[in-house]
Amino acid sequence: MAKIISKQQAAALIPDGASVMFGGFMNCGGPKTVVEALIEAGRKDLTFICNDSGLPGIGVAKLIENKRVKKIIATHVGLNQETGRQINAGEIEYELIPQGTFVERIRAAGAGLGGVLTPTGVGTIVADGKEVHSFEGRSYLLERPLKADFAVIRGRRADPLGNISYRRATRNFNVAMATAAEVVIAEVEEIVEAGQIDPDQVMTPGIFVDYLVRA
Repeated sequence: MAKIISKQQAAALIPDGASVMFGGFMNCGGPKTVVEALIEAGRKDLTFICNDSGLPGIGVAKLIENKRVKKIIATHVGLNQETGRQINAGEIEYELIPQGTFVERIRAAGAGLGGVLTPTGVGTIVADGKEVHSFEGRSYLLERPLKADFAVIRGRRADPLGNISYRRATRNFNVAMATAAEVVIAEVEEIVEAGQIDPDQVMTPGIFVDYLVRA
């Protein structure tokens, strides 16, 4: 059973220097409530793992803008000029990953795999320092699993067991990230009684979720 906690308690769980996955795609399905609590709590030196660094002034972008991030691992950062400025100024470490590779590395971590083979990035700077394997005349990069100390995700509805449903595209990276972190904090809009969520609508089973926060 997931424990229902406040946003302040959620922020207290995450120490300075932690690696944290944040769900969302350009703030669609992103955990704004817990992000605000992390800023209020003064958390810093985070390794930020997210599809992107958000839109200026909203959600996860505030972590970048308030300089709480030591390293960013993302698929693109072009929507947030402050992220680009910090990267170009050498104020923040960064690793940019092709989007498909990004989510497959997360899925590999969640499934307990040793990595995935992908042709994406072969012959480019993406391949620097990585193993290349050939099968049937085609080359593939070995991409290692991507996991984190914490995952902060956002859902539409949850029950006390931690089962979560999402509204349409808001599921995006939240579902995969919930499987690939040591501790999962789910920010949800509504908490209902057990049995009130149709099992067919459960996209994140409660076994993956440690804490629930009301958005």
